[in-house]
Amino acid sequence: ALQTLAEAGYSDQQAPVIRVPGAWELPTVVSQIIEQSDIVAAVALGCVIRGETTHDEHINRAVSLALMNMGTEKRIPIAFGLLTCNTLEQAINRSGGTVGNKGHEAAGAVIELLRLQQKIDAGI
Repeated sequence: ALQTLAEAGYSDQQAPVIRVPGAWELPTVVSQIIEQSDIVAAVALGCVIRGETTHDEHINRAVSLALMNMGTEKRIPIAFGLLTCNTLEQAINRSGGTVGNKGHEAAGAVIELLRLQQKIDAGI
């Protein structure tokens, strides 16, 4: 994600990394961050790996809905980069391994949303 943002011209100061204890905490921290006047977007990254129960499904659903609602209510791009995997191997493969890079995809999506937002603000 950071490499994608840097390639798009965003500096380290414009793209700070804020770590949270787990996926469940993503919406709480994103909510606080997007309240700051100098924040134009957020890229929420994380991973939930399925365990023996359905706990992961509850977390994934709640986090995805919370982030979506925040983005639409605040009208600020929030990229959803939460991996929902069955195994650690799947997570590795989706975070720069053989299946892609969710961080790159999420950062790219937020960059595109910011460009689209500029067009909309300019009256397309």
